[in-house]
Amino acid sequence: MNTRIAVIYYSATGNVHALAEALARGAASAGAEVRLRRVTELAPRSAIDSNPAWREHLDATAHVEEATVDDLVWADGFAFGTPTRFGNVSSQLKQFLDMTGKIWQEGELAGKAATGFTSSYEVHGGQETTLVALYNVMHHWGSIIVPTGYVDYDLIHAAGGNPYGISIRDGDEDLAKHVYAAAEYHGARFTRIAEALKPLRAADA
Repeated sequence: MNTRIAVIYYSATGNVHALAEALARGAASAGAEVRLRRVTELAPRSAIDSNPAWREHLDATAHVEEATVDDLVWADGFAFGTPTRFGNVSSQLKQFLDMTGKIWQEGELAGKAATGFTSSYEVHGGQETTLVALYNVMHHWGSIIVPTGYVDYDLIHAAGGNPYGISIRDGDEDLAKHVYAAAEYHGARFTRIAEALKPLRAADA
């Protein structure tokens, strides 16, 4: 059976969505069965319509299935994406994470691989603190956090050098091609680690 990877994200104007697609490509290249899922939009229509890029992206990705906690039960590993919100996780993704209490108590999340990716408007817009805040949830779950680190130093350095997870700056097209390459690499490596953890989870069951 193929390793199962759930890529679950929130994206307002498309940056995190593009990262999710790149990471999913990398996972698929390593033989994973991938579910690409977006979380429910919580913002009022008036806020969305005030930003044409927000409205355009929401309409363009309406076909992407919404995530459920069953996707986490199904997966051997999960990658979560969120834009930075004052250096923290977006409310949309946080609401989804807050719905996992039952499956957490049942041990469905323990021992599974987890990683994160993010986007900000500024170079120092809270990317690292957002990822660290996201990983607090995974600590409680007992998941195994898989950061990018500097496993491939040249690749991660070219992508901005974030060792906590894949991250991108809005509008930086020169950097973007390196970030997408790093995301694909990380998706493949993440899949291999998720696969390696499966027998350990079985032994703990």
